[in-house]
Amino acid sequence: MSSAGHSHPAHDHDHSHDHGHHHGGAGPKHAHVHTASCCEMHNTSSSEGSIVFALVGGAMVLTTVLAGWFGIDGDVRVVPAAIGAVILLMPLLRAAYREIRKGRPSSSVLVALAITAALATGEYTTAGGLAFILFLMDAVLRRTAWGAHRAIEQLVGLTPDVARVVIDGVEQEAPLEQVKVGTIVRVRAGENFPADGRVATGRSTINQASLTGESAPVEVETGSMVYAGTTNLTGAIDVEVTRVGEDTTIGKVVHLINEAEQSKTPRQQIIELVAGHYVWIVMFVALAVFILSIDRGSEGSSATAIERAISVLVVTCPGALLLASPTAMVAAFAAAARLGIMIKSTAVFDTAASIDTVVLDKTGTITTGKFAVSRLAPSEGVDGADLLAAAATAEQHSNHPLALAIMDTARAARIAPGREGQAEEVHGLGVKVSAGADTLYVGRAKWLQRLDASITDQIAAVEARIEGMTGVHVMRNGKYLGAVGLEDKVRAQATGAVARLRELGVRLVCMFTGDRLPVARRVGQVVGIDHVEAECHPEEKHARIVELTRTGRRVMMVGDGINDGPSLAAADVGVAMGLGGTDIAANSAGIALMNDDLTRLPFLLELARKTRGVITQNIVASIVIAIIGLTLAASGQLGERAIFIAAVYHFAGDIFVIANSFRLVRYGEEHDRHEAVKTSTSSFGHYTVQPAGA
Repeated sequence: MSSAGHSHPAHDHDHSHDHGHHHGGAGPKHAHVHTASCCEMHNTSSSEGSIVFALVGGAMVLTTVLAGWFGIDGDVRVVPAAIGAVILLMPLLRAAYREIRKGRPSSSVLVALAITAALATGEYTTAGGLAFILFLMDAVLRRTAWGAHRAIEQLVGLTPDVARVVIDGVEQEAPLEQVKVGTIVRVRAGENFPADGRVATGRSTINQASLTGESAPVEVETGSMVYAGTTNLTGAIDVEVTRVGEDTTIGKVVHLINEAEQSKTPRQQIIELVAGHYVWIVMFVALAVFILSIDRGSEGSSATAIERAISVLVVTCPGALLLASPTAMVAAFAAAARLGIMIKSTAVFDTAASIDTVVLDKTGTITTGKFAVSRLAPSEGVDGADLLAAAATAEQHSNHPLALAIMDTARAARIAPGREGQAEEVHGLGVKVSAGADTLYVGRAKWLQRLDASITDQIAAVEARIEGMTGVHVMRNGKYLGAVGLEDKVRAQATGAVARLRELGVRLVCMFTGDRLPVARRVGQVVGIDHVEAECHPEEKHARIVELTRTGRRVMMVGDGINDGPSLAAADVGVAMGLGGTDIAANSAGIALMNDDLTRLPFLLELARKTRGVITQNIVASIVIAIIGLTLAASGQLGERAIFIAAVYHFAGDIFVIANSFRLVRYGEEHDRHEAVKTSTSSFGHYTVQPAGA
């Protein structure tokens, strides 16, 4: 991404380590996942009290039924059914009231109206039986729906309830809620980490698959970050806690999924709006069926008319239509989470299905972001050790990847930097350091040339020696010392991921980078990028993204640094990469990859398109099922037990929608996390390169 936080001049502006993890803010132990169900009764009947009332009501209705079987007659026989029907109706009336109060009448209103109509006409057994069947079917429905949430809620159980706290060298167990930031906890081999933290002592191998979806273990040592819910595979290590409870990465991931589930796509909002009007239409149709049935002579008895009207109300409930999008989204979130893709909103995910342009940051996205010094290029008459010492003196205060690489090389060469001075960063260009009597300028070549035009020829000579590398140029007290040439590696999956994006119909793949044109050209040619813009400042990246979206392109921006925040927000879909770095809750991206595997990008587009297709299937099926049900109920084709058959049919659409949606839960299980790199030997025929603003 862009070198934001550091705004390091000669450094590729793609670094601020904003490896977003789109988190929300609820801890894993307090996660709650809810799938929208066909009517609000699903909420009210989920508590133990509602279940008890439902069972009591059902038993009373059954008493009346059994009494009829045994030949008991008279008004007293229907009393239990009447009481049972009222008991079963109460939760539905409360749910219907909530729907009306919110201005969104839906399934609960229609079902409550149907049962109330049966009660009003003295059909107590019918009313009670209908309510009880709806309750039983709803329980089955929720049980089925729970399968999609299990894949997500497994995250909740990954964090242990007890931690081994080390105080003054003494180990003791403590409840997780007592662990605070700064506490030292000991995690042994085979145990999960109770909180996020930094390794204080020890070395080990960590399985981070629960967060990243990557099966390959990660080696950690003193200073390395570890995350709650991941597993320590080998040696025991002590960890200084940096985040606990709600603030841990896994806690925020769970909260993020819950938040995303509650968000609505524009399509879902339209469906809910239509459903509100649909209810009134169904009521009108039921009334018309009642009137027309009475007018049919022998078939038009009032009992038959009422039965048909009630059947119409039940079979045409818009539950399946309302479930069409939410169930598919929840299932898709589960599939994405399994591969370390965290979705911040359903609207962004829905937009991903229509992406035709992908913009990639270079450093930390296409490349690993782990720089190493490849060449020292001192100016004429300057010693390489002096150049490296000056660069190290200026960079010793920085955590920028380029600065860290320079410091590593200086330590390996046993070159000690000078004393720390006062540093002043010049955004996008470099850093000025006053250290004692010396004034150091370290950064981009063009910045140093601007400061002293007389060194232009010296810079050109040095640049020729570090062609294709990222150069950190150094000037001390007006004398140009030369440049440190650094390189980072292209990610193994980059070429294959770009090729797959093309196969999916992405028409333009761009790379925007703050690095120099020769470096950008080399990387672009290796990966097969269509268009490269080099030496981009963060604001220039943002302007180009805005320009692309204004031309009608659907743009996905991918990066890993905080400086790309504006660009991520401006894109139709912003994707932040990587587990470490800035809290994803503060990141502008709508989607976060918890790992650095670029093959997740084409998988994301595939999943989004598959989900959109499933939602379309659900909508069409729910409408067709409702029309067929209406036709059968209105024409009296449901038979003698029309109302009970209607109650079962009521859930036919719901069950189809849920079953169809939950196919997505297992989507991508065969996704190859270590896709072989396809070596690119062609230029793709339409490759262009230009510096920013050209």
